[in-house]
Amino acid sequence: MTQVLVPLANGFEEVEAISIIDICRRGGIDVITAGLENKTAIGAHNIAIVTECLIDDVDVDGLDMVVLPGGWGGTEILAENQTILSILKEIQNSDKHIGAICAAPYALNKAGVLGDKFTCYPSIENKIDSTGYISNQAVVKDSKVITSQGVGTALCFALEIVRTLKGEKIYRQLKLDILAKC
Repeated sequence: MTQVLVPLANGFEEVEAISIIDICRRGGIDVITAGLENKTAIGAHNIAIVTECLIDDVDVDGLDMVVLPGGWGGTEILAENQTILSILKEIQNSDKHIGAICAAPYALNKAGVLGDKFTCYPSIENKIDSTGYISNQAVVKDSKVITSQGVGTALCFALEIVRTLKGEKIYRQLKLDILAKC
């Protein structure tokens, strides 16, 4: 089964994380949520999510993709966590997929895995040393890296992950089922 890791650090954006987890699972993807220091992560708006495991327990070889939700507080933690940076590099070196939304492309940049073209939450591009920022697209796919802008684009971002990993037929059916306007 296709497997995606969604690491959650305190300060993550709840709508983005839940959209990714929910839509991917509806699309038949096994989503593993992993906490960094403990199995309960507290989002930016004080919503607690209990993860399946800790980041150190993840079998990276079994993953098809890593997706980082945004939220500046969580993103800063992810960008400084050596395990996350190592996993991102390993996924890229294995020619697998990577995704990030909102502020999280900053963490991809920090790991050296951000694509040449990307989008993110407006103003975060100023923290990324790259000229590849695209401001007028909700979702940008550059080779194996998918990025998106924020809460309002989270469903479209998650649907693009499903399309990438499960194909056009499942993507179209899921989009129809949830009445998405992407």
